[in-house]
Amino acid sequence: MKIDIKRLHKCEHSVIGELTVDGVWECYTLEDLERDVKIKGETAIPKGTYKVIINQSNRFKRLLPLLLDVPEFEGVRIHSGNTNHDTEGCILVGRTRSNDFIGQSRKAFDKLFEKMKKAKDITLTIR
Repeated sequence: MKIDIKRLHKCEHSVIGELTVDGVWECYTLEDLERDVKIKGETAIPKGTYKVIINQSNRFKRLLPLLLDVPEFEGVRIHSGNTNHDTEGCILVGRTRSNDFIGQSRKAFDKLFEKMKKAKDITLTIR
């Protein structure tokens, strides 16, 4: 499975993007702002390609996608949430978007996660 995220709209507190799975639009994303100097809990991960696994999140107490080998970051996951207050460098997904907000996040995550659980190999590229 190939997941691509294209960062499109820089808002005041976050970046809104579009996520595709194997070239087909899936949902919107919300991430922290990109910064030249990392600020813990307030900075988007670097653009690039990452391997993704699904494992148990100690913080969320459930299985979630985890991005591997992200430079200067640990525990970067894909999960539900609506604003930059719901992420600390993670990628949030949603079905609707507005300024610094994505909506219907649980629906978007559940649909994406079902596809991810069936995949043998997952890569995620952020552009």
